[in-house]
Amino acid sequence: MKKIVKTIVCTGGGTGGHIYPGLAVADELKERDTSVRIIWFGSSSGRDKDMVEANRNRRGLPSVDGFVGIPSGKLRRYFSLQNLFDLFKIAAGFFSALFYLKRIKPQAVFSKGGFVSVPPCAAAKVLGIPVYTHECDFSPGLATRLNSRFASRILLSYEHSKYFFPAKLQSSLVVTGNPVRPVFYEADAARGRAFLDVENAKSSKPLLLVLGGSSGARQINDLIFKNLDWLCEHFIVVHQTGRGNDYKRAVSAEFETLHAAKHYLPYDFIYADMPHVIAACDIVFSRAGANSLWECAVCAKPMLLLPLAGAGTRGDQVENAAYFAGQGAALILEAQCSSAGADAVSAKDELSEALRSNLAKMLESDFRSAMGKSARKAIGKEKSAQKIADILYGSIGT
Repeated sequence: MKKIVKTIVCTGGGTGGHIYPGLAVADELKERDTSVRIIWFGSSSGRDKDMVEANRNRRGLPSVDGFVGIPSGKLRRYFSLQNLFDLFKIAAGFFSALFYLKRIKPQAVFSKGGFVSVPPCAAAKVLGIPVYTHECDFSPGLATRLNSRFASRILLSYEHSKYFFPAKLQSSLVVTGNPVRPVFYEADAARGRAFLDVENAKSSKPLLLVLGGSSGARQINDLIFKNLDWLCEHFIVVHQTGRGNDYKRAVSAEFETLHAAKHYLPYDFIYADMPHVIAACDIVFSRAGANSLWECAVCAKPMLLLPLAGAGTRGDQVENAAYFAGQGAALILEAQCSSAGADAVSAKDELSEALRSNLAKMLESDFRSAMGKSARKAIGKEKSAQKIADILYGSIGT
């Protein structure tokens, strides 16, 4: 008798924030049953394929068994002629997904969001394939709102997120938390210090990790460069500048001295060793993307957050940051909001002052320890990736 292959299609992309949590779930599925076939549907353009294929599970094996690239168009909330062109890309993505889903015949489709996930979810609905969609942010994005129309289950990171959905969908909502790759739960601070080459550092200064995502964040980078002297006086600064953001544009003789003395450690991007680097650091200063927040919380790290806000955003990072701040796990830089209408120089000075005053509070080790414990408590004891994998595995039968 021919053995029936159990297959799950995962979809999502555009950024690592839509890919890495999905890979965490893929890892957990493989832990349950190595024979489960996992195929990833991502964007045919961009870095989705590279990110998916580079990931390895605990055994050092690929997390997924294949990648399917489909056309992807962005769904903008504002008027743009590009919307018209992208409608054709979305339609092409739908028919491409329809073709591949009919060919692959998966038992379920799991979406981690991003606009590339909408066509596969719609195609799965047409074919009668159960859809499970996950929202990592405090409030649902447009892709999740669309995918919820096709979903058998809508998976949420926060209990309060239920209030953003209509009454008719309440029975489909399941709070799972936000999936984090298993390696973060097993992160080794000693390995992180070895990677940074500070394991023998005699300085008693705390390690401050500065993140802006894989592409960096110009506002955060500029703030660090502006305050580098003060920061290096009080911290060893580990700075992920982001690919394409050359830290040497701020170079000076003093800068080189700080770098040489290991007071300032810049990297364009850290991937494989990032969990261990987070474990090694005492404080994390970053944006407020959902995945970074949960990864830091898993490692019980106190956070200083500068959420992306203003025009061009839906305020999701502001909401994410407010949640963790409300749990006593983070402090938030608010100067960017209070300085509206001020000239650019004054706004930057205000933000610098807020950075220093907040980090000064975090120099106290007991204060940091309490925040770190609150961060770990804020995300609960269950491992979200395991919980989601249980739901998906249960849907395809044993």
